[in-house]
Amino acid sequence: MNHWMFNCKEVTYMVSESLDRRLPFFKRIGIRMHLLMCKFCSRFRRQLLLLKEVSRAHGTHLEQFESPVTLSPEARSRIKQTMQQH
Repeated sequence: MNHWMFNCKEVTYMVSESLDRRLPFFKRIGIRMHLLMCKFCSRFRRQLLLLKEVSRAHGTHLEQFESPVTLSPEARSRIKQTMQQH
């Protein structure tokens, strides 16, 4: 298998990663090739882009609230423990 041919697991990870940073050229080409052949990964990419768009639109509305949403110390501790375990 060529170094630019990726499986679905790799593509979904890289599509998600590409929202945060620009990927190297060979990865972008490999993703595009995969998306042309795989309707499931193409659907995942479209859904991820939609979620990004909706969250940005929703984020502008959150700025209207006076008090930010906060977590209890217990919830923060549980989240931190879970993240350290994984």
